[in-house]
Amino acid sequence: MGIVVTAEREMELGLAQHRAELVAHCYRMVGSYFEAEDLAQECLLRAWRGREGFDERRASRRTWLYRIATNLCLDTLRGRPRRPLPVGLGPASEDALAPLAPSWEIPWLEPFPTGGSAADPADVAVARSSLRLALIAAFQTIPARQRAVLILRDVLAFSAEETAAMLQTTVAAANSALQRARERLGQLSIVDESLADANSDLGPIENYMHAFEHGDVDGIVKLLTDDVLLEMPPVNLWYLGVPNYRAFLSRVFDERGTSWRTVATQANGQPAFAAYCRASATEYRLHTLQVLEISAGRVRRNDVFADPRVLAGFDLAPVLPAG
Repeated sequence: MGIVVTAEREMELGLAQHRAELVAHCYRMVGSYFEAEDLAQECLLRAWRGREGFDERRASRRTWLYRIATNLCLDTLRGRPRRPLPVGLGPASEDALAPLAPSWEIPWLEPFPTGGSAADPADVAVARSSLRLALIAAFQTIPARQRAVLILRDVLAFSAEETAAMLQTTVAAANSALQRARERLGQLSIVDESLADANSDLGPIENYMHAFEHGDVDGIVKLLTDDVLLEMPPVNLWYLGVPNYRAFLSRVFDERGTSWRTVATQANGQPAFAAYCRASATEYRLHTLQVLEISAGRVRRNDVFADPRVLAGFDLAPVLPAG
């Protein structure tokens, strides 16, 4: 006897299959993984409650959901400060011994856990490229409605008519907002490149992790681009260039020792690893999450996250045994 699927159950399953992409969309808008999860869940709840008003002759289910999610994000962002990274708040530091005092009052941009997926590989590649940490940080500098138009048009490929309908505006107004958003993004000189090569060639990442585990500053430096950038929210400091990167790493290993463990992971579609610092003769404790941007086989950027709440989003063991 076959299983009978009711219309309500079919609607429930149809809504749920969009959850992952809605979380990613909300993250692009608000810059917080945890907030994006809450917004996506609220979107699905509102869609379920309003299911009687859904008319597939007017819009697809996906378009309907993105309209709800986008407007939820815009309501959430109203009157709130943007989520930055340290590089967006002031000049680079050249003091490797500067105090590492966290600035908890700043609503920092958070990384987004990414990993394997059963989705179409081409769709996954597009999603990951549009989640790059530097790109998400750039999105946060664009006014919220312009940001929404940019993401709906250039990331999600909705038409001008669909975008205007979602935001309850005219096509002309939506096109004008898109032009201004693109101009702003162009001013920030965000490199538009695929992450495919960086994710397929794991050699540089494995070499970096190996050198880091042994506190090998020289080994790490060999893997850096000349203009490498290092930042570490919630500490409001960032460093630019190999000499400053080297000096800061030397400080870390001087203070924390040269015995570490690492666990490979992924964030924002980029290679990342969890760094565990030696805490005793029997264990290593979770220290930071380091998100790498690779260019031509070298590390161009390292975003280091130490906020325990951020680390909790990556399902990392808090302790690793020694030996």
